[in-house]
Amino acid sequence: MKLSDKTLKRLGWAVTLLLPLLILMIAVRLTISPLFAKVEYRMPGFPRDTYGFSLQDRLKWSAPSIKYLVNFESIDYLEALKFEDGTPIYNASELSHMEDVKAVVTGMRIGMAVSLVLVALFAVLCIKSSRKDILLTALMRGGWALIGLIVTILLFVAISFDNLFTWFHKLFFESGTWQFYMSDTLIRLFPMRFWQDAFIFVGCLSLVLGGSVLILGKKLRE
Repeated sequence: MKLSDKTLKRLGWAVTLLLPLLILMIAVRLTISPLFAKVEYRMPGFPRDTYGFSLQDRLKWSAPSIKYLVNFESIDYLEALKFEDGTPIYNASELSHMEDVKAVVTGMRIGMAVSLVLVALFAVLCIKSSRKDILLTALMRGGWALIGLIVTILLFVAISFDNLFTWFHKLFFESGTWQFYMSDTLIRLFPMRFWQDAFIFVGCLSLVLGGSVLILGKKLRE
């Protein structure tokens, strides 16, 4: 099926807007891995847990917590986690928040899959219509838009990460459902430094992916 140039160009602008979100979601998904936690806990200056978790404790309990976000298990998966004395590692409020986080992550994964299909479909339509130039223009615009978005986010991380973190949670979660005591397991496993570095890693990875799109688009245009 061939579409008119006018239609392709309109779809191209939609892809330009969609691409930054797609790449950002890919970067976030790659970060949701026990491997990131393994590296992060060993970063210089990473805060120790003043309530007693050792490095091995954090590695032990963070792995299933992160895996839960991307597996098909119910909250029972986390409820079953207990300390040696039989005490659950997460209280009811923490479990409720983890369910909310999983819902957001699941929605993101669905959005990522749909976005990937839409971008691929647009590419096929452009190729069949012999208008690779429209495809490359849309992708390169998206690459530049992504870089602008990530630079803005990283500036907020550098200037006031606490406010950015608060805005992020207010956007995705109900008030009062995401704040915990410093003695709660979620904070002990994932302190603010963890999330600050996660934002930076996602931003840097997104810049690499966006830069790759620009480089590839430029080479294909030559």
